[in-house]
Amino acid sequence: MNMDNSQKYTIYLNNVKENWIVDRTRKEWYEFNRDTSTKNIYRSNLIWLIASWNWKNVSKGQLSKKKVICSIYHIDETKFDENETKNFNIRDNFVDEYHVISLKTKEQVKKLTDKKVTSIPYWVNTNLWFQILDKEKLFKKYNFNDNEFLIGSFQRDSEGSNVELPKLSKGPDRFIKIVKELSRDIKNVHIVLTGRKRNYIINELEKENIKFSYFEMADFSTINELYNCLNLYIVSSRYEGGPQAILECGVTKTPIISTDVGVASEILAPESIFTMENFKNAQPNVEFAYLNSIKYEMNNTFQLFHEMFERLYEN
Repeated sequence: MNMDNSQKYTIYLNNVKENWIVDRTRKEWYEFNRDTSTKNIYRSNLIWLIASWNWKNVSKGQLSKKKVICSIYHIDETKFDENETKNFNIRDNFVDEYHVISLKTKEQVKKLTDKKVTSIPYWVNTNLWFQILDKEKLFKKYNFNDNEFLIGSFQRDSEGSNVELPKLSKGPDRFIKIVKELSRDIKNVHIVLTGRKRNYIINELEKENIKFSYFEMADFSTINELYNCLNLYIVSSRYEGGPQAILECGVTKTPIISTDVGVASEILAPESIFTMENFKNAQPNVEFAYLNSIKYEMNNTFQLFHEMFERLYEN
């Protein structure tokens, strides 16, 4: 990423090491923005709390001396109790500006602070996520039949403390209800799962005798190929930050429907957004989603982030 000479900030991103989307985002930022970034907090003059929940591991002295931007991805209001509010307020004393990845989260954060809140969805790396036209080759590779209706879900659905319990914010119970209904109307439904902690959905699919394939530790290349196999991707969450799957489906031209969470209403067509009362009427609009997702290709989105960081640094 080439920077204008007027941009003098050097940014440090805190680390979390959870093998999650934030780790990938942090890695990509450092890879493509080396001239404005450092992994040594003492060499920085701007700190990005990209993993806000891990902020206490960052030097309080450094946070006090430098401009700080903090990313908040979503707020599960059913869990945001007095203790969560207290922790938010303590961290807020060190934060100069908040970054969110959806307008919905922006409205939530604005209720909690008088600091500036900027909404920029995370970039989509089109080196990783892209359309593949040769579906027949992919079907052979993954042993899918061309008469199957492949429905995807690539996100965690179980609680960390007990993987048998559903993580309700992600809506796995809703996913199962939708799949059960669709399998009555559509022949040969086949569920495609990736990601860790899929125990709840797997158990429910086995109870319902619904066919599924699980690719637990799939790499990005495999996940991209699996996106390209799908007839439908379903986001059934109650609360979300992105999810990034919406943008990934968009650029891979994977048919997707979603609840009205996170960035869904900014990327998907109105007819692709559903409630649990009308999900049978939801219709993917592949071209609409593609045109809105490709706007957040890496270089375009990096520029938006640089503008945000430069403004914060200069104020």
